[in-house]
Amino acid sequence: MNELEKKKQPRKKRQIPVRLNVLFFGVFILFSILILRLGFVQIVQGEEYLKELERTSNSTARIDAPRGIMYDSQNQIVVDNELVLSLTYTNPSQQTRAPEMIALAEKIEELIDIETDSVRDFTKREYLLARKTVEEVNALTEDEDEEDLKGLEPNQIFRLQIDLIPEEEIENLTEQELRVIAIYQEMASGYANTPQRIKKDITAEEAHIVSERLDDLPGIDILRDSERKYVYGDTLNTIFGRTGAIPREQIDSYLAKGYARSDLVGTSFLELQYEDALRGEKAVVENITTTSGNTTNRETNEKLGSRGNDLVLSIDMEYQQLLEESLEKHVNAGARSFIYDRGAYAIAMNPTTGEILGLAGYHNPVNEEAYFDYNGVINHSFEMGSTVKAASVLTGFQTGVMTEGTYVNDRPLTLPGATIQSVTRMGNVNYQTALERSSNIYMVEIALRLAKYNGSFNPDNYLPVFDTVRYYFNQFGLGVDTGVDLPSSAIGLNGGYALPGNLGYFMIGQFDTYTSLQMVQYISTIANGGYRMQPYFVSEIREPSTNKDELGAIIKKNEPTILNRVDMSDQMISNVQSALERVVHSSQGTASSRPNNPYRLETMVNHDFRHAAKTGTAQVKVTVGDGSTRDGNNQALVGYAPANNPEIAYAIVVPGVVTQGASQISQQIGADMINHYFDLKESRQGATPVENEDE
Repeated sequence: MNELEKKKQPRKKRQIPVRLNVLFFGVFILFSILILRLGFVQIVQGEEYLKELERTSNSTARIDAPRGIMYDSQNQIVVDNELVLSLTYTNPSQQTRAPEMIALAEKIEELIDIETDSVRDFTKREYLLARKTVEEVNALTEDEDEEDLKGLEPNQIFRLQIDLIPEEEIENLTEQELRVIAIYQEMASGYANTPQRIKKDITAEEAHIVSERLDDLPGIDILRDSERKYVYGDTLNTIFGRTGAIPREQIDSYLAKGYARSDLVGTSFLELQYEDALRGEKAVVENITTTSGNTTNRETNEKLGSRGNDLVLSIDMEYQQLLEESLEKHVNAGARSFIYDRGAYAIAMNPTTGEILGLAGYHNPVNEEAYFDYNGVINHSFEMGSTVKAASVLTGFQTGVMTEGTYVNDRPLTLPGATIQSVTRMGNVNYQTALERSSNIYMVEIALRLAKYNGSFNPDNYLPVFDTVRYYFNQFGLGVDTGVDLPSSAIGLNGGYALPGNLGYFMIGQFDTYTSLQMVQYISTIANGGYRMQPYFVSEIREPSTNKDELGAIIKKNEPTILNRVDMSDQMISNVQSALERVVHSSQGTASSRPNNPYRLETMVNHDFRHAAKTGTAQVKVTVGDGSTRDGNNQALVGYAPANNPEIAYAIVVPGVVTQGASQISQQIGADMINHYFDLKESRQGATPVENEDE
C-alpha cells in the first residue's frame, strides 16, 4: 500500500478508560460538594463562625461578705467578725460512694484535729457497714426471711443493714476511727458541687499541711471564712443567736432568695430574726476573655461586696454585766434558801417603749457547774404567785363584781378541792389593802362573784370564769405571745383541770404559768397607764460603716409599738398604781413590812424617789435528786421606778426556795436592778470585754 492510500484510511479515536471517567466524575462531585459547603459556611453560617472567631467567655466568682455587727445601746461592739480559714469538701457527684469518701476522710484525719462530740449513731453504723466485705454485709441479714427481703426496696435493705450493725462494734470504735467518722459525716452532709465545711477555723499549721497535700485530696479546699466574735464572752450569747448551714428543710426558700447552698445563715434568736438585715452582700469578680482572630484580651470587673447591715441593740452591756453579777452574788449568798438546784431569772424593760434593757438567768445545779441561762427568761415559765394580783383586781373592777369601795372579810375559805387562806387573817380589806398586804381571800372572792357562787358551784357558771379571767390577763401579756422580736418565745402553760378550787388558785397566781418576759410586759402595762408595749432587742438597723467605731446611717428605727390598750379605765389603773406603791412604802406592805427587816425594798434602793412593786410567793413541788418532791416556794417580784414617771420595769423569779426562812433574794436583786440603772445615769465605767477581765 502506497503512502497516499495510507493517508486516506480513517484514523481511530482514542478511548478514555471508564475508570478514569468515574474518577473525573467523582472529583467533580466532591468539588461541587466542597463549593456548596463553602458557600453554606460563608453565606449561612458565616456570621456564626465570625462570632466564634471573636468569641467572649465569662466566668464569675462570688466571695462571701461578713455579716453585720451588733452594738449595744451605748454603741459598743458586742458581736463582731473575725477572719478564719475553713476546710471544705466539694462532692463532684451525689453518686460518690461512701467507701471513697471514707478513704479521703482517713487521709484528712492525719492532717487536722477534729471534735467527735457531734458524731451521730447512724453515721457510726454507716461507717462500719461501708468497711465490711460483701460476705460480711450479707451475713448481717442471713437470719432474715428471704421472702421478706425480696419485697424490700434498696433503701429499706440499707436501713435494715444499718440497724443490724452489732452494738459491740460501735462500742469498740477507736478515737481515730471516730475522728474519721466525724470528717466523713461532714463530707456526706453536703450537696453535689457545693463546698461543705468539714472544719471551720482551722489553725495556720493545719492550713499549711493541707495546702501541701491538695493534689492528693480531690475535692478538698481551704476557704476564707468569717466567724462571729463575741466581745464579752458568753454574755447574752444565746440571745444573739447562732449561725450555721442552711437547714435542709428550708433550702428551697433560701435558694429562692439568692443564697448558695454553702452559705452560712442565722439559725436562732437575733441572728435568725434579723437574717435579711445581717446578711452581707457578696463581692462579684467577673473575668471576661475576648478572642478576636489571633488576639486574646482579658478583662476583670470587680463589684465590691459589703458587710451586712449593723444592729444597734437596746441592751446596755454595762448594765447587763452588773445584772449578772447581782444574780450570781445573791443566789450563791442565799444558797441555803434553796431546796435543791439554785437559780434566779430577771429582766428589765423600759415600760414606755418596750426596749429590753437587760436580762439574765443564773442556774447553779447541785453537783454541776453554774452557768447563765438567758433563754430561761424567754422560755421557762413558772407559777408567779401574788405578783399577778394587780391583774386580778383590775379584772374584778372591769367585770363590775368589785368597786373601789368593796370590802371583803379576809378569813380562811374552804372550797371544793381547796382550802385557801392568806398569810394571816386580815379582817376587812379593800382592793388597796388586798394588794398592799397581799390578801388571797380578796382575790378568790373576785372569782366567786364571777362564778355566782352561793354555797355551791354550778358548772355553767364557774367554767366560763376561767376564760373570762384569761381574757383580761391576756390583755396584760399573761398567757399570750409578747410580740418580742425573736423567732419564738414561750407563752406559759394552762393550769389544766378547771376545777372549782383551781379557780381560786388561778386568781392568786398558782395555776397558769408565765415567763419572766411576760411578767415584765404585764407590770409595764400597769406602769405606763394601760398600754401593752411590744418588747424588743433591736433599736436600730444601720448601714455598715467603714470605721467600725462609728455607726452608719439609719436604715430603720424600731419605734415603740402599742399592741393593745387594756379595757380598764385610767382611774382603775391609777388606783392599782397607788396600791403597788404602798407595797413598797407603807408599813404593812409586803416589800417593806417588819421595820427591822434588812431586805426592805424601800431602804435597799439608794435613790430618792418612790417606786412600786408587787411581791409573790407560789407554793410548788420541787423535785430533788432521787426524783421525789418536796414542798417549796417560787419567790417572785415585779415592779417599776420611779412610781410617777417610770423609766425601768423589772420582773424576777427565784424558783424552788424553802417555805420557811428563805432570804428575800428577789428583793435584793430588784433593788440592785433599780440602783444600777440610775447609778449608770450618773457615772459609767464601761463594760468589761472578756479579753480584759483578767487585767
